[in-house]
Amino acid sequence: MQIFVGLGNPGGKYARNRHNIGFMALDQIAADHGFAPWKSKFNGQVSEGRLGGDKVLLLKPETFMNLSGQSVGEAMRFYKLEPGDVTVFHDELDLAPGKCRVKMGGGHAGHNGLRSIHQHIGEAYQRVRLGIGHPGRKEAVAGYVLHDFAKADEVWLDDLLRGISDGAGHLADGEAGKFQNAVALRTAPPRSSKTVKETPAKAVKPAEAPAEDDRSPLQKLADKFR
Repeated sequence: MQIFVGLGNPGGKYARNRHNIGFMALDQIAADHGFAPWKSKFNGQVSEGRLGGDKVLLLKPETFMNLSGQSVGEAMRFYKLEPGDVTVFHDELDLAPGKCRVKMGGGHAGHNGLRSIHQHIGEAYQRVRLGIGHPGRKEAVAGYVLHDFAKADEVWLDDLLRGISDGAGHLADGEAGKFQNAVALRTAPPRSSKTVKETPAKAVKPAEAPAEDDRSPLQKLADKFR
């Protein structure tokens, strides 16, 4: 069994915030793969189903971002799982919007949700880093992540979420490369290999040479006065 954790803040006020992209990813997976209805458990919302060859629990902590580790630790202990059985989907400032990267272990890079999870289960869990871009100034980060995605972001965001859902089975099977390929097919599909046939240029008909003038000099002079 595995636990897929989506990070975000509970409530309609935060539903479309950039910080809630982890919640959005799990909602897409649950909808596309026939998971059970969401219910309250482990200080969060959970939904059970199967991905690939394994049973997966989807978990959206409702403790608010800074305390996400409480919910994750409680669920992990209940099912007697190890940190390596946990995959966390979260927003990533250091990736361009729409980019997706899988990482095992490492630091929390200042992300409050990851910091809390580190405190409760350590760092040896898998992360799916979902790029939202950076506002450019450190002091603007808090307002940026707690602001809704812009209208212009909707196309790439939809492609990213659908790609995550497409590849979720590979992720559950431990095939991170295939998962990222599935995401890339949505976010950066290959160009068509069909080539446009060139229309052959029409042959230019050579100009006809002027007919030779075989009149005598006297006839030419006479014709001028006609």
